[in-house]
Amino acid sequence: MLRWFKSQGPQREEKLQNSVTLNKVGDEQRSSLGDPQAFYPEQRTKIKTDLLVHDLKIPLAVIEAGITSLLSKREKYGPITQAQEKVLLRALRNVKVTQTLVADIMELGRASMGIINKEVCKISYLVTRALAEIMDLVEPEAAEEILGAQELSRLKKVLVSKGIYLEVPEEAWGKEVVVDIPKVSQILRNLLTNAIKYRKQTVELLVDRTDHTLKIEVKDDGEGIPEEYHKRIFECYFQLDQSEISCVRGHGLGLAGVMVLLEEMGGSLSLKSSAGLGATFIVELPLD
Repeated sequence: MLRWFKSQGPQREEKLQNSVTLNKVGDEQRSSLGDPQAFYPEQRTKIKTDLLVHDLKIPLAVIEAGITSLLSKREKYGPITQAQEKVLLRALRNVKVTQTLVADIMELGRASMGIINKEVCKISYLVTRALAEIMDLVEPEAAEEILGAQELSRLKKVLVSKGIYLEVPEEAWGKEVVVDIPKVSQILRNLLTNAIKYRKQTVELLVDRTDHTLKIEVKDDGEGIPEEYHKRIFECYFQLDQSEISCVRGHGLGLAGVMVLLEEMGGSLSLKSSAGLGATFIVELPLD
């Protein structure tokens, strides 16, 4: 390779020398670009991870398109049995779950870099969107009902049949807020998914806003979280010991992600819970 560059003349050889210089760890030329410790190894690792996550979007889209075609274009690809349709629908739901996870990871990466994109939207849009996205993965018909509920009273009835109780002041339901919609949606999805997973029967979602704050409470009637774990539950990969509580909480990555998103937006997350008495997660997000 060196001979090839040399054969191109002095200008090529100079470019090669510059390239080699820039790739020498600790070299003065590279250090002039900034503090090496600020970029290596943490940022290099993050860039590689972000690139890997981003590249997952393409094969997932191809898989989704293929399954959708098999389901919707049977005159072209041939008939399928009821059992085959059930398997394909399950696969499609799991592709959507993975796509949501990829989008969530990308959003966490943007949050850690301080990237906040605020837009105007109604509280009704935020809540309906999050609920529909959750239900679409497990019960598509319920998701359609949620999206089709034009009135708050109708939406409450649909949710009650699923064991979810929504409490939002009528005057707040149609109010506009200026927030980073993907991040707030991710927060809502994580907290609601967690509550639905660990409930015994019901989940309560309370949403309200003041002049300067958006407040969200998500409560489940599950086994609760012992007080000694209230701080550790927000750590990545932390899991409650099964010997300590009959219902084992998940690895905590979702809650850790919620904390990262809220901190970057200047918000807060708190927990009210005792063993055997369910758990309530409280989000306060400044609107200024």
